[in-house]
Amino acid sequence: MSPLRGIRGAVQAAADTPDAIDAATQDLLREMVRRNEVAPEGLLAIWFTQTPDLTAAHAAASARALGWRHVPLLGAQEAPVAGQMERVVRALMLADLDVNHGAVRHVYLGATRELREDLNEMGALE
Repeated sequence: MSPLRGIRGAVQAAADTPDAIDAATQDLLREMVRRNEVAPEGLLAIWFTQTPDLTAAHAAASARALGWRHVPLLGAQEAPVAGQMERVVRALMLADLDVNHGAVRHVYLGATRELREDLNEMGALE
């Protein structure tokens, strides 16, 4: 049996439009799967959050557009916090990974790299 692992990620959408949210979210999801060698059947669930300024689309719809219809998806809004980075989609992907997989590679793309400086030092980001 493979271990259940949580893979974190974040990306900043270029704008609050359906196309920008979709493009950013799909880029993030593809990169999370690629870097962690997640097989499609190994995807167990994804929990998305979006900052309060992203209202044009749900990030989960982007996963459905990738064809991930068997994966339970959940979306929520981040708590509004003064000074937080704008237009951010975050994802927590639960996946069944190979026992010999090694360390999980969390993915913070573009400007969101500054959200997890600790992972930058480990080389686990871009």
